[in-house]
Amino acid sequence: MKKFTSVADIGNIQQAVAEALKVKADRFAFKEFGKDKTLLMLFFNSSLRTRLSTQKAAMNLGMNVMVLDVNQGAWKLETERGVVMDGDKAEHLLEAIPVMASYCDLIGVRSFAGLVNKEDDYNEKVLSQFIKYSGRPVFSMEAATGHPLQAFADIITIEEHKTKQRPKVVLTWAPHPRALPQAVPNSFAQWSVAAGYDVVITHPEGYELAPEFTAGATIEYNQEKAFEGADFIYAKNWSAFADPNYGKILSTDRSWTVDTAKMALTDNAFFMHCLPVRRNMIVTDDVIESPRSLVIPEAANREISAQTVIKRMLEGLK
Repeated sequence: MKKFTSVADIGNIQQAVAEALKVKADRFAFKEFGKDKTLLMLFFNSSLRTRLSTQKAAMNLGMNVMVLDVNQGAWKLETERGVVMDGDKAEHLLEAIPVMASYCDLIGVRSFAGLVNKEDDYNEKVLSQFIKYSGRPVFSMEAATGHPLQAFADIITIEEHKTKQRPKVVLTWAPHPRALPQAVPNSFAQWSVAAGYDVVITHPEGYELAPEFTAGATIEYNQEKAFEGADFIYAKNWSAFADPNYGKILSTDRSWTVDTAKMALTDNAFFMHCLPVRRNMIVTDDVIESPRSLVIPEAANREISAQTVIKRMLEGLK
């Protein structure tokens, strides 16, 4: 595997999950794969689970790991071609990328959407340049339009807890005080459909996601109707995708918060969220603290999804 940016890169999902569960059963069985190999993790944005889980995954595989916070521990980087660099950016990404690549074998990149220019975001301006110019296998640690490591961990978690072959999985929008990217819901919807689940996406009108990510899912604007008979509830906020409101907050309606009354409409569903979560906006305390909450095992599986992806990339180097 030369790159990992979407569900298309993972191949057969059931085979990938089986491999992930094998990794989970013995995290150190493949540590020879990474011997004398170096992973460079580049963070253009903040991180907790992604940073720790990916670093741990690489260490499980015997790798050396370098971590760079681009906006704090390096020169400010220019990403546009043709600009006169007379401002506060001292280095261009086109020189920085091959230099960084010369020090490592694999590269992980985390770069969020700017939520200003949809074309730049959906062309993955930063991530695509690393793939094009580094000459190294590159994986996304969350990009402008997707978070495949999170979605892979979500699918592993659902597969571990489902009680029927084709569970009903509901992705629900919930209120948030800030404008958030569409990356997590995009990936969760796309991966869940690819996994063969009965996927329902519920949100207020105006919050429709890009159709390439939601193809195969049912869109339901009535949240309570969407919850009926659900086996898994995945709550997440996102800002508007469609023009002219791209990146904007259209609603902070607290009636969309996931609470006990809404969960009672489900078929004793599990609750999921990628974390960090705004309690009593996204979800109430009693729901996230309930025995049916999977947020901690879901987060723990981030190590497993990352390790499976890195393992495959290391196999490709042989």
